[in-house]
Amino acid sequence: YVLLYKVRFLFFGERTMRVRTAKKKKFKAVWRRINYMMKEGIYMISNQVLQNTLDGLRSITRTDLCITDTEGKVLASTFSETVCTEDEVLAFAQSQADSQVIKGYQYFKVHDDHQLEYILVINSAGEDVYTLGKLVVFQIQSLLTAYKERFNKDNFIKNLLLDNLLLVDIHNRAKKLHIEVDQRRVVFILETNQDKDYGSLENVKNVLGGKNGDFVTAVDEKSIIIVKELSESDSYPQVDKIANTILTTLGVEKDSNTHIAYGTIVKELKEVSRSYKEARMALDVGKIFFGEKEVIAYSSLGIGRLIYQLPIPLCKMFIREIFDSKSPDDFDEETLTTINKFFENSLNVSETSRQLYIHRNTLVYRLDKLQKSTGLDLRVFEDAITFKIALMVVKYMKYMETLDY
Repeated sequence: YVLLYKVRFLFFGERTMRVRTAKKKKFKAVWRRINYMMKEGIYMISNQVLQNTLDGLRSITRTDLCITDTEGKVLASTFSETVCTEDEVLAFAQSQADSQVIKGYQYFKVHDDHQLEYILVINSAGEDVYTLGKLVVFQIQSLLTAYKERFNKDNFIKNLLLDNLLLVDIHNRAKKLHIEVDQRRVVFILETNQDKDYGSLENVKNVLGGKNGDFVTAVDEKSIIIVKELSESDSYPQVDKIANTILTTLGVEKDSNTHIAYGTIVKELKEVSRSYKEARMALDVGKIFFGEKEVIAYSSLGIGRLIYQLPIPLCKMFIREIFDSKSPDDFDEETLTTINKFFENSLNVSETSRQLYIHRNTLVYRLDKLQKSTGLDLRVFEDAITFKIALMVVKYMKYMETLDY
């Protein structure tokens, strides 16, 4: 290594080697900062937000402003020309001064938790430039704090939903982020055929009224997750109304791909992940057995919840035992319509024949024919239950076959 360094020194020269060493140290420092931010779930403010902030301050103070990163790269500016070079910014960033005048411009350092984040540059020709600069620095620092808290909350909620936190971490982080622990909440999952983007998340937040206790996030590309804070008087009818309001207000296209599901109401923050899992199951089960429904409650899944958890080999064995070599798919459309309508009317022969516009004897004939082919008499409660479960199992197996593993 020593010999290699000497060869590089002779070939590149002393100054080049010093510059490369400095850059290497700087790269390591930046990388450590990135790792820290990723671990803590901290995200930097976008350049667009910085530009909007400077434009607003410019209209109020009538003073041009410029913000660069610690390397001298301009992130946002209201100046029409270049006012600082990378070398000037680097020299100021590495100095001990918090403020300094360089070539007619006042430079300020913007820190976040004692970490240098930005350099602010202001035209020093005006009056009270120093006071104005300090006010702008304070504004940007407040913006950093707000964004950090916002994204820290988002990161916390995601980890909470996915069960990635210990109980002690939930309480400690919730306290730091000013999130109530003992508060009634319910989790919604919204899935549409529209592409999910940042704008759609913001739209959902607007629908909820921007309450501090509500959280809107996403853990995948397909759905939007809403953690809704509830009052003591809110019950499931109110939750169902909220779900319908979200769909109506967002104006999402209503089709078989649009669903919103919700879990049970929980009383503590640590139980939010359970409500999320229930909402996720409600969404999946609902798409299998209640495809026509847009709002699906976990509490209304019924026996579909049990079937959804059955292994496929067991389902196939059950169908073979009930129908032998025949499958419900083999029934003609008329027979399937008769069966479904008979179940809808709670096995009432008279009401079913009336809704199908057929004579009662015709319906009895169809049921007798079905009994001969399957050995199940749908007029008998136990046989009807067996047949209903079999139909649901077939639906479940068909759905699982369509999934990509």
